[in-house]
Order: sequence, then structure tokens, then C-alpha cells
Amino acid sequence: MEDDNLTRDRSACNSCNYSDATYWNKRYMDDLSTFDWYQCYAGLSPLIRRFIPLSSRVLMVGCGNAAVSEDMVKDGYQNIINIDISPIVIEAMQKKYCDVPQLEYMTMDVLDMSSFGDCSFDAVIDKGTLDSIMCGMAAPCNAEIMLSEISRVLKPGGVYMLITYGDPRLRMPHINRSVFGWSICLFIIPQPGSRKFLDGCAKAYAEPVLLHGNGGTRTDATSFEDIESHFVYVCTKDS
Repeated sequence: MEDDNLTRDRSACNSCNYSDATYWNKRYMDDLSTFDWYQCYAGLSPLIRRFIPLSSRVLMVGCGNAAVSEDMVKDGYQNIINIDISPIVIEAMQKKYCDVPQLEYMTMDVLDMSSFGDCSFDAVIDKGTLDSIMCGMAAPCNAEIMLSEISRVLKPGGVYMLITYGDPRLRMPHINRSVFGWSICLFIIPQPGSRKFLDGCAKAYAEPVLLHGNGGTRTDATSFEDIESHFVYVCTKDS
């Protein structure tokens, strides 16, 4: 019987194979306009600034045509390497940011980042890329490969920031593994335009949510099924 969590992950894919490069190439051939998945920089900047120093060498995995890296440069970040599996979007982004030396764009599969040496980044930001990997038929295996690569390229003390729709029942079994050597804290933030977002989201950044093992539990009564929230896992590699 298929794991219930894996079934929930696949049901969120809306019949689109987000793990397939062919899907993304077609998408970007049809539309190259700027699009930020889940959250724009304004919604994430309190956490990014809190955990990732401006001097960090940052890897943005699955960058797509998002503006978050540009906005980080405007906020003072100086060294951001952006990778995506689609050569179409990478070529477009290279042309768009050819005069921004702080940004570099490379065509690369997150399952094979052998072009990067061990311990070569201070931070890795993932805004929906693991979610895309979880849409594929080989999801558990590919997720392990991707996360192993991220752990490998992170420096000791470095941060992997995962922004996802996946609550702890879906994501902790994949990221909370001793082989990665990560200390994990979770923040829950409102989706842009949601009622919680419009009510003000400062409280969402105040304290991490208490996690227990691979299932994760809340210390209050709020359900993980809240569709108006995104989950931000801050995974710090042991020194």
C-alpha cells in the first residue's frame, strides 16, 4: 500500500508533473513573465535576514523566473548562484540580469550538483523545488538524492531554508535524517492575500513551532491542515 503522505504530496500536484524538465520548458516557452512561487521576498525577508547574513554565498535551487534573488540583491546580498533544470528560463534570466554581477544563473539539475564542491555555500534557499520533486513517481528516492546534494554543498553552520506547502508529517521524514546533520526549526507563515496575511503576519515570525520527531506537533490547537499557510523549515548544518 502506498504511503499516505506520498499520496497527499502527489494529490497536490494537480495532475502536473512538476518534477519533469519537459513540463518546465513548455511552461517557460509559453510564459516567461516574472512569477514567484508561494511567497515573494517581502514575505520571506524577516526569516532570510534573520538566518542568512548578507555576506553569505547563497544557492537558489529551482530559481525559475522569480524575482526573489533580484530583491535580495537590492536588500544587500552580494553573491547568489541561481540554478534551474530548464535551459529556457536560465537563458532568459542570464539576459535579464547580465548587468547584475551579484547574480549568476546556471542550468543544472538539483539531483546532480557535482559542478559545486563540498561545503561551497553558506545557504541554500528552496522555494518549492522539493515540492516539485515530490510530484514524480520516484519521489522518495529523488528527494533523498536532492537533500543529500544540498547537505553536501552546505558549509558547516550553513542554512538550508525550505519554503513548502508540506506540513511536518510530509516533510520531516525526508529532512530530519541524521545523515544530513541538520538542526531543524519550523516557522509557519500566512499565504499572500490570505485572511491571516491581511490581518498582519508579524507574529508568524516571532517563534519557531515546537517539533517532535518526524511527525511534528504544535504546542497550540492550530491544525496543520490550514490551507492559508506555508511552512518554512530552517535546517542548520552541524558545525
